[in-house]
Amino acid sequence: MIGIDVGGANLKVVDKDGAHIHYCPLWTEAPLAEMLRGYAASGENAAVVMSGELADSFEDKAGGIRFIVDAVKETFPDAIFYGTDGEFHDGAVPELAAANWLASADYLRGRYPGAVLLDVGSTTADIIPLGRFDALRGLTDLLRLQQGYLVYTGMLRTNVATLLHAVEVNGVFTPVSTEYFACSGDAHLVLGQISPEMYTSATPDGGPVTVQAAMRRLARVVCADPGEIGDEAIYGIARQFWTAQSGMILRAVSECAATRGNGAVLCAGIGSALFTKIFGGTDLNRELGGMADALPAYAVREVASRDGSP
Repeated sequence: MIGIDVGGANLKVVDKDGAHIHYCPLWTEAPLAEMLRGYAASGENAAVVMSGELADSFEDKAGGIRFIVDAVKETFPDAIFYGTDGEFHDGAVPELAAANWLASADYLRGRYPGAVLLDVGSTTADIIPLGRFDALRGLTDLLRLQQGYLVYTGMLRTNVATLLHAVEVNGVFTPVSTEYFACSGDAHLVLGQISPEMYTSATPDGGPVTVQAAMRRLARVVCADPGEIGDEAIYGIARQFWTAQSGMILRAVSECAATRGNGAVLCAGIGSALFTKIFGGTDLNRELGGMADALPAYAVREVASRDGSP
């Protein structure tokens, strides 16, 4: 059995060789079926979760679900799909929409009862109280946003201008441009919080993944070139973004841990090591041997094996 997580931006696959993450932006009609064919040689079946049905290339979630199910079944005709009802399905049903986080909860709840899982990926942060699994069943992304379980900011793809309306630049209060000039990946790269290899999504300008290029993109947030404001001001923009982003996630996790958990925090995703330092929690990348960068794909495989699914 292999595990597959089809997101809007990334395709994550876990097999006997480990976790594999591919940039696969569904809004650009990425060749999902073709990318999966390379994993068919093993002859194993696939357990699948998704969140990519929300990509704006689809008219609605139902259309996105059908597209993903059909693409997976081209390579894995007997694939099974995990839903927000906590069950596996063999075809396109509404429950498949954005169920990847629940698969993670299903896998971890017996191992860390009462803990809160924080999974910070490229685009979003999932905050999941593992001790409330039955209450989590059936939650849509809309309901999770309303209940504080989904914070729409991530390590790579968040537009800097969505969290910062103004910044301090060389002592001057400065409103920011709302153009998509720089993203969270640029801020984290400049601050040394991710490596260029971890910056797996497309850059806002299509330029290179280097610190110098990221600094140029951050300067544009205030309609400047690096030479106009200087390196320290650019680092300041990155730091101010990180303060806003980390505070946003910290507040949501702290509230969830205080009211719906036992105080223990588990960290997964590309932001695992960074947020483990903040919360003093458990870094699941260490616990799971690097699988936590693709936690839902790993989890759905393990849940399928545990439940005896074909």
